[in-house]
Amino acid sequence: MTETDEDIRERPAETEQEDIYDEDGSIRSDFLAMVGAAIADRDLLYLRQHVVSLHESELGDLLESLMSEQRLALVHLLGDEFDMTALTEVDEAIRLEIVEQLPNDKVAAAITELDSDDAVFILEDLDDEDREEILSKLPFTERVRLRRALDYPESSAGRRMQTEFVAVPPFWTVGQTIDYMREDEDLPESFTQIFVVDPTFKLLGAVDLDRILRAKRQTKVEDIMRDTNHPIPAEMDQEEAAQLFEQYDLLSAAVTDENGRLVGVLTIDDVVDMIHEEAEEDIKRMGGVGDEELSDNVASTVRSRFLWLLINLGTAVLSASVIGLFDGSIEKMIALAVLMPIVASMGGNAGTQTMTVTVRALATRDLDIYNAGRIIRREAGVGLANGLLFAVIIGIVAGLWFGNPQLGGVIAAAMIINMMAAAMAGILLPLLLDKLGADPAIASSVFVTTVTDVTGFFAFLGLASWWFGFGI
Repeated sequence: MTETDEDIRERPAETEQEDIYDEDGSIRSDFLAMVGAAIADRDLLYLRQHVVSLHESELGDLLESLMSEQRLALVHLLGDEFDMTALTEVDEAIRLEIVEQLPNDKVAAAITELDSDDAVFILEDLDDEDREEILSKLPFTERVRLRRALDYPESSAGRRMQTEFVAVPPFWTVGQTIDYMREDEDLPESFTQIFVVDPTFKLLGAVDLDRILRAKRQTKVEDIMRDTNHPIPAEMDQEEAAQLFEQYDLLSAAVTDENGRLVGVLTIDDVVDMIHEEAEEDIKRMGGVGDEELSDNVASTVRSRFLWLLINLGTAVLSASVIGLFDGSIEKMIALAVLMPIVASMGGNAGTQTMTVTVRALATRDLDIYNAGRIIRREAGVGLANGLLFAVIIGIVAGLWFGNPQLGGVIAAAMIINMMAAAMAGILLPLLLDKLGADPAIASSVFVTTVTDVTGFFAFLGLASWWFGFGI
């Protein structure tokens, strides 16, 4: 039976997938233009050939590169062929924009085709009313699994786990297990280990697939199972779970509830996303931009940044008030006004260096009560050494610049004091905030900058006023 020309036109092209990225990692401009033209012309054949076949991460990048109207039109044009998994690869604002334009019954139908962790990722950002309506349209078993995952705290292992897994009783044979994996259509598409549970679903152990394949059919599962490698409590923070994967080189791990019952599994692909998410969150918080996304509009971006800019304004006023204490000294020696930003700036940069290393070490649990003393002493030594080195440099420069060796000596002494203060603030403030239960990433930068500015101005202007007899 031969294909007609019409059949060939309607059939998706079976060609090698083209590379849609430029050398810099962005979507190729010509590909973006072609997709935009296809959307405008409602050219479904082109979209099927060049967009439907994209990997979910590639489709996500494409959605982020399109204009708002284009991405919504693309989703509507593709209909059931649109891969909802791509929504896990885009900014929250874009994800909500797309989902909110789709009928809830359509979202529910798409959710049933997703892995549970991807489904939870999409559902958790929706309004309670829409989420409940979508869940009510799902099959009972799937609805229960998703509700259970959504009940766990945000950013916990329970929120990120897959509820699809393979679990068998210990008395089954290898042959029974293999037949079960071949015949049951509800099992996950891919997995690397089989979990062993008792009748109450309490986790007993696990068997890697290679052990199953190498064992004889009559061998009992309990004879080849091993203790589960570091089961993860569902309430555990996702960052701690990711650290377990990193520490023990895990590919997957069982997730258990408070009674030790198996409720899901974390896989390495989810953990990679979690590590990226946590690192991005720390970087943003250190810059005082909160949960801002590139796709956010002007109003939401302003709201995200305003609070910390306001706090910075308050600390700047504090620094300015210190300068105001020495206005008479500055009037008598204008060189002080020229040189004092140097001291504060060097201290701020040094403090930021120490703070960055400290905050990251706290996040990865590399810095704890056992090695804190040694690290504090190291940073104090670094601060003193850098202070002495830059004191010599700036002392010589200032002395030659203004023809006043005494001024060079004053700024050199102030530089040593501020570099030491910066080193101590950069490590002690994050440690203190962490001890108090605050996130050191989101609060340290403001406090460290304040300490270095105030200390730098006070040390330099105070020493100058004392040495040259200006008074305050």
